[in-house]
Amino acid sequence: MNGNSNPIAALISTFGLMSLFAVGGANAAIPEMHRIAVDVQHWMTDRQFVDIYAISQLSPGPNVLIVTLIGYEVAGFTGALAATLAMCVPTALLAYYVSGLLRRSTGSPWPSIIQTALVPLSIGLMAASALVVAQAADRNWVAVLLTLVVAAFAYGTRLNPLWLLLAGGVLGFAGVL
Repeated sequence: MNGNSNPIAALISTFGLMSLFAVGGANAAIPEMHRIAVDVQHWMTDRQFVDIYAISQLSPGPNVLIVTLIGYEVAGFTGALAATLAMCVPTALLAYYVSGLLRRSTGSPWPSIIQTALVPLSIGLMAASALVVAQAADRNWVAVLLTLVVAAFAYGTRLNPLWLLLAGGVLGFAGVL
C-alpha cells in the first residue's frame, strides 16, 4: 500500500472524480482504476488487481463491486464504504439532474444525439477495460493464446460465459496458467 497519510481521502477523491467519466458503468473505468491502484498509488499489484476484478465479476450484484474491493484492500471496511459511495453518489446526482433536463426537452433532438454518441464511447471504454485486464493477467504465451481463443469462442457461440470461466478456473487450478 502507498504511504498516503489519508487513504480514505485518496479513495474518495479518486473514485468521486472517476465516477463522472465512467460512461457505461464502472467496468468502463477499469483502465483508470488499474492505472491509479497499481501504477500511481501502488495500492496493489497487477495480480491483486486481476484477482479483485475476477472476484467482482463472479460475485452477484453490480459491476461497481470492484470499487468496493479496491477500497477494502486499501483501508478495510471504511475504505470499502468510502470508495463505493464516492463512485456511486456523484453519478447518481448527475443522473438525477440530467434526467430532469431530459424530461423538459422531450421535443428536442439533442438528447437522442448525445445518447447515440455515447454508445461508441462506452464500447471503446469497455474494450479498453478488457485489454487492461488481459495485459495484467496474461503472463505467458499460453495465457495470451487462451485469452484469444476464449474471446473468439465467446463471440462466436451462444455458450454461457460461466462455462468458459469454469474451464479457465480448472486450467488455472491445474497449473496450466
